[in-house]
Amino acid sequence: MNETKHEHDEDPAAALRQTSLRVTKQRVAVLEAVREHPHADTETVIRSVRESLPTVSHQAVYDSLHTLTEVGLVRCIQPSGSVARYERRIGDNHHHLVCRSCNLIVDVDCTIGQAPCLIPSHDAGFLIEQAEVTFWGLCPDCAKSGAAVVGDDHRVAV
Repeated sequence: MNETKHEHDEDPAAALRQTSLRVTKQRVAVLEAVREHPHADTETVIRSVRESLPTVSHQAVYDSLHTLTEVGLVRCIQPSGSVARYERRIGDNHHHLVCRSCNLIVDVDCTIGQAPCLIPSHDAGFLIEQAEVTFWGLCPDCAKSGAAVVGDDHRVAV
């Protein structure tokens, strides 16, 4: 069972040291960018990192995101039809609400109890540790504006 952690609140340099990764300006800046912009896509992370490190390359940010995801300091999510998004909220098996119109992503806590918080009808002998659920709909602003959704991935304003 996963222990609920609050890695997203940790000091980036301390978090890197806990994973035995070398503390670099790029990694610290990427962790800060992902913390400041939950569910950020790569381009948003790059723009944010460049505010403090103007000469950082795209590749350095991609490499940092990959490494930080591998060691579990960052979580990569990719809702259907969306680019990869990154978040610092990890280790608590939370889920996501996604607006079909504007692509807003909002965290939602575990649906029932503790991780994995859902039980499949058949586990095929797997030891289930985590469930990943995406709830789809319209955010309050899009619902208010009369946005309509046609099919799974087509967004239409009414």
